[in-house]
Amino acid sequence: MKTSHFPLSTTKEFPKDAEIISHQLMIKSGMIRRLASGLYTWSPLGLRVLHKVENVVREEMDKSGSLEVLMPSVIPAELWKETGRWDQFGKQLLTLKDRHENDYCLGPTHEEAITDFARQELKSYRQLPISFYQIQWKFRDEIRPRFGVMRSREFLMKDAYSFHIDAASLEAEYQNMYRTYSAIFDRLQLEYRAVLADSGAIGGDRSQEFHVLADSGEDAIVISTESTYAANIERAETHAGTKYAAPQQAFEKVATPNARTVEDVAKQLNVPIAKITKTLIVHAEDGSLIAICLRGDHSLNEVKAGNFKGIANPVVFASDAEIVEKLGVSPGSIGPVNLPIPVLFDHALYSESDFICGANENGFHYVGVNFERDLPFTGTHDFRNIEEGDISPDGQGTVKFIRGIEVGHIFQLGNKYSTAMNASVVNENGEQTIMEMGCYGIGMTRIVAAAIEQSHDEKGIIWPDVMAPFKLSLIPMNYHKSEVVKELADKLYKEFLALGVEVLLEDRDIRPGNAFNDHELIGIPHRLVIGERGLKNNELEYKGRKDAESSFIPVDSAVEFIMNQLKK
Repeated sequence: MKTSHFPLSTTKEFPKDAEIISHQLMIKSGMIRRLASGLYTWSPLGLRVLHKVENVVREEMDKSGSLEVLMPSVIPAELWKETGRWDQFGKQLLTLKDRHENDYCLGPTHEEAITDFARQELKSYRQLPISFYQIQWKFRDEIRPRFGVMRSREFLMKDAYSFHIDAASLEAEYQNMYRTYSAIFDRLQLEYRAVLADSGAIGGDRSQEFHVLADSGEDAIVISTESTYAANIERAETHAGTKYAAPQQAFEKVATPNARTVEDVAKQLNVPIAKITKTLIVHAEDGSLIAICLRGDHSLNEVKAGNFKGIANPVVFASDAEIVEKLGVSPGSIGPVNLPIPVLFDHALYSESDFICGANENGFHYVGVNFERDLPFTGTHDFRNIEEGDISPDGQGTVKFIRGIEVGHIFQLGNKYSTAMNASVVNENGEQTIMEMGCYGIGMTRIVAAAIEQSHDEKGIIWPDVMAPFKLSLIPMNYHKSEVVKELADKLYKEFLALGVEVLLEDRDIRPGNAFNDHELIGIPHRLVIGERGLKNNELEYKGRKDAESSFIPVDSAVEFIMNQLKK
């Protein structure tokens, strides 16, 4: 390709609203242009990169045995109402009506659509297991689109769905997809980590996320210092700890006037915040109240709490007025002793003795509180956010946090959707059996941004070779003035094209410095510079995008040299 036929629409300045480097560089390099909030047009340059990602994903999905389909992006409401998600999904679901006043949505995901397809096409267990995938644009009406294509409203996704006669078959395909995803990210030359995850609105009993590691990543990933344990912070379990010691203090009530927070209590009683138990009041599924007790220095993980049987999901905290009305005490003085509603304790409290908690009387707290003696022990549960330095959930070492960008997620859905939509097949005994399902997604547009976040420098993007829009830059100096330079540049250009090399020939009449800046900005891995000075010595200047310095190679061996570089 020649730059005269492939305009590079680069800019000198970063856009003001671009907060992260991938957004900045995608705009500056001309890969994308903003159409509206969270909506972007992909230029020919950006689309070349996106197609490279698509090619790798499609090849590996085909190898996995999954079959490609293409479903509509506009989905009728009745399918979503069958599963209950029309009302549950929330405001991210963009709904619309046709001229007949029928309700539709722009698909944020396609579980309902594929289940409808499967219940029509699959009739017998002999057709199972089977997996379908598509590469399709999705739409989620993000409340605050940001970071360019990293969190946009419209994005390209590869979503796959598998159907099975039983859980054992689903597990086998889940592992197949794990291997397939690993192969995809290996081929894309990304540094990544697979982590345990919460299934969220998609549902299911088991899921794992694939994260590209980057300091700018939105997600905190919890990893063990001594084992392979890894999970996102929403899913990371906390260690149960060791049993509480015998009481050392007397149980008594003390005055804590005007103390509404654990910090206030700690200051008044001159104790560490960790010695105080805070009690949070949330709604149960039936609207009644439930208390969750945490150590004072810990924070509630709302995903874990929402997944706990009996607690409303998402978590709804009781208002101050509700607490006063139903418990007769202000929030700052609530405690588990004799509290007239169910009380749940976090694992960290299992190790606590002689702790402090609200006395359920305004302006008072209990000190020297112990399980069994002063408070019935009913067991503990995992409710808090894990913290760096905590014991690893598997008991091996401690945990530390790294940052990641989620680019893939695999789920075992079970029969959530197939039951709701009556997607069944006849089993080997001639009985109708609800199918088990799996779901497997990859954010294609997000991969492009994540690759930039992981690999860039002050000059611009450094693409993994497999994702680069072009493999080689040919930059002739004085192309329009020097016949000898033009002749060799055109000759090499044709030779590389004949060899299947994706080459970009710089034939614009611009300053050499501007040409170098553009080609480095867009991240082309290899560069050959053709100049009269070098040709006097029968040499060309070569520089790899990651190289600190240029080197010189003989003209006669330039093609062989580049082909060897491309094989590395």
